[in-house]
Amino acid sequence: MSPDSLSASPSASSLTDSSPLNAGTAALADLAQRERFFEALAQAIADGSATRVLLSKPTVKDDDLERVTARTLVLRGERCLSFVFKHRTKDITKNEPVASALETIAHLVGTRFAHEHLFTHESELQLMMSRKGRYTMHRAKLNVGDATRAAVVAASSQDDGDGAQHDRQKHRFLSLDAPFLTELGVTTARHELVPAMARKWKQINKFVEVMSHALESAGVGATAALNIVDFGAGKGYLTFALHDVLRRQAGGAARALDIVGVELRPDLVTLCNDAIAKCKLQGLRFEAGDVSSFVPERLDVMIALHACDTATDHALHTGIRAGASIIMCSPCCHKQIRPQMQMPALLKPMLQHGIHLGQQAEMVTDGLRALLLEAHGYDAQVFEFVALEHTSKNKMILAVRRTGPQDTPQAQRRRADVLAQIAELKQFYGIREHCLETLLAAAAPA
Repeated sequence: MSPDSLSASPSASSLTDSSPLNAGTAALADLAQRERFFEALAQAIADGSATRVLLSKPTVKDDDLERVTARTLVLRGERCLSFVFKHRTKDITKNEPVASALETIAHLVGTRFAHEHLFTHESELQLMMSRKGRYTMHRAKLNVGDATRAAVVAASSQDDGDGAQHDRQKHRFLSLDAPFLTELGVTTARHELVPAMARKWKQINKFVEVMSHALESAGVGATAALNIVDFGAGKGYLTFALHDVLRRQAGGAARALDIVGVELRPDLVTLCNDAIAKCKLQGLRFEAGDVSSFVPERLDVMIALHACDTATDHALHTGIRAGASIIMCSPCCHKQIRPQMQMPALLKPMLQHGIHLGQQAEMVTDGLRALLLEAHGYDAQVFEFVALEHTSKNKMILAVRRTGPQDTPQAQRRRADVLAQIAELKQFYGIREHCLETLLAAAAPA
């Protein structure tokens, strides 16, 4: 039976006659609803259209297992389901072959969870069990907004995406055969992923995916010359990965690349430059320094991940001042704004808790940063880069410079509106100074 025919199947809830005959018919209809759901699930996994399975609404009160999600992936050539069992205090990940995985889901449906959701590229199929144990099934088509939202979410949560598609994306952008991955300890000498580096591998792939889309949005061609600076490059995982992707995008054509990883720790600079020499890479180098000491002559893409406190503001200022086409930052240690913040009377009941005040300070700090980027000719987004299970420093600010003149009346009105919003937010929270705003004001012409 085709999954598309499921929406036309009768609902067990429509059988309301309490006679023994109709009660038996209802029971059979309930069973049919459940069987059809699993038929659709098996078909969607087989044809690759399944993006996610979600089991929710625990049937047992105070059950420690709160939710189960599953996505498809391929391990050693075999299609599997990767489960995440979300408990109150921990998450457990488990990969199972499809046949075994379907049995696991079937065991959980009805006994541990009342709601089951099958997400495909085009629709969501829901199987819901009532308190009386009656099953109903509904199909909802995803609209354009849902598709757009899914694309944005894909930049921040690998576990909620399509595992098979995610594998294809990883092969398209990066390959485990890349020599630099072995030099940096991500893969073994046989180009197999080191188990302890699995999370780092996901972060690398997600970074490359986000940056590739940003370059496309900025209109940067596959062979365009690029000057890129990665501040706080660390061991260079992301810097090497970006160089590898940009070089291969050119498809053998000449491409002028000048990618510089800037790092304070000399030992890491030496390690990365040695890896460059062993892999014989051109257009990539590492230098000792930081955002305050390294001033590039030209800057097309500025990257600063996990720059502490106001170092993020200095990095953003460097990118804006240089007119970079793309600015990518992952803020860390928001310390400047929190001591300045005054609690508005309406928010005092919430912000009296330290954790809430800290979260609010982070949101205000990065919200103002995004607005300041908007005011200076950029389209800015703030989003979750990777899931919290991979790193707690998971927020990213991505800004792409707007094309066209910035001195038109419309552009000036837009800038004035954004600056007014910044002033209102600062007044509401009693903020006296924001580092990025101060840096931009100091650099502005008199």
